[in-house]
Amino acid sequence: MPMFMDVHENLPEGATAADVAHAHEADLATQSAHGVKYVKYWVDEKERKVFCLVEAPSAEAAEAVHREAHGLVADRIFEVVEGS
Repeated sequence: MPMFMDVHENLPEGATAADVAHAHEADLATQSAHGVKYVKYWVDEKERKVFCLVEAPSAEAAEAVHREAHGLVADRIFEVVEGS
């Protein structure tokens, strides 16, 4: 299955890593309806950025999970290939 890295470039002012963890839990609860598997995410609170690694049939499917789960869609989504 293709793998994607999505980038949320401007979290809402005051958003914390705990807020992102709650949003991620909502993603996990929603993902199976779209054939998606969110694998891991990283948060940079200082720069207000989040990066999500996701296995999905398409970038659109990955975006649909975020939209349905919490409404915070990514600013950019890149298809990636895992390296060593």
